[in-house]
Amino acid sequence: MSTALKQANFQIPEDLLNQLRETVGKGEMSRFVSEALKRELQRLHQLTAIDETFGAWKDGEHPELTAGVDHFVRNVRKSTRGKRADASDRR
Repeated sequence: MSTALKQANFQIPEDLLNQLRETVGKGEMSRFVSEALKRELQRLHQLTAIDETFGAWKDGEHPELTAGVDHFVRNVRKSTRGKRADASDRR
């Protein structure tokens, strides 16, 4: 599905425009700038989400992780190994 395109006029430093012209073909500049802008907006949204949720994780609410995440993951894997072996034997 194609998105409707709109023209946007904005100013950028001359050296940046020259680099863009040297790097990207004439017919590809809009696509290139659109993709770069989209990636940067996604990055900024992720940073905002990280900032807004900082501190949401409370150690006291997850006592199973006090020995460390590695320890927790190893224990989970150990507890499911037998179950997976039993399931594959039934096939």
